[in-house]
Amino acid sequence: MVLRDRPWPDDDLTLAQSVIGYFEFIHTTAVNKLDGLDEQQARATPLATSPVMNPLGLIKHLTAVQRQHIQRTIGGQDLPSLWRSDDHDYEFRIGPDETVTSVVAAYDAEWERSRQTLREVDWSGFIEGYRGPIRVERLLLDVLQESARHLGHLDVVRELIDGARGE
Repeated sequence: MVLRDRPWPDDDLTLAQSVIGYFEFIHTTAVNKLDGLDEQQARATPLATSPVMNPLGLIKHLTAVQRQHIQRTIGGQDLPSLWRSDDHDYEFRIGPDETVTSVVAAYDAEWERSRQTLREVDWSGFIEGYRGPIRVERLLLDVLQESARHLGHLDVVRELIDGARGE
C-alpha cells in the first residue's frame, strides 16, 4: 500500500468545507494507518478487553458509520445497513474473503458516496434522527467526532501490533 497525501484543511475554509476537510483528513489517516501491515497484522486484536478490535475492523466500522449516518439517515438513501442491531461487534469482524485491499476499497467507495450526499443536502435542514428531529450539521459533527475517536483507537491498536506511532 502506498501512503496517501494527507493535507491539513486550509485555514480559510467555511465551517462546511472544514467539516468535509476533516472527514477527508481522518479518512486518509485511517487508510495510512494500514501501511506496512500484512494481512495477518491488519486482523490482529491486541487488546484483550476488546477481542474484535483490529485495524481492518475499525476501517469497516468507519465505513458502516458513514453508510448509516450520512447515506441512510442524512441522505435518505435506501442502501443496506452495514451493521446489525443484534450484534454490536458485527462490522468489526473480518471475513475470510476480506483483505486490506477490499476493506479499503469499500471505505473509499463509501467516502465518495458521502461526499456526494454532503454536496446535495441542506446542512441547516432537519432530518429524523434516532431521538427525533436533528439538524443535519449537528449530526455531521457527531459522525466527525465518532470518526476521530475511532481513529484514536486505530492509533493505539497499530502501536500495539508493531510499534508504529504517529499520525
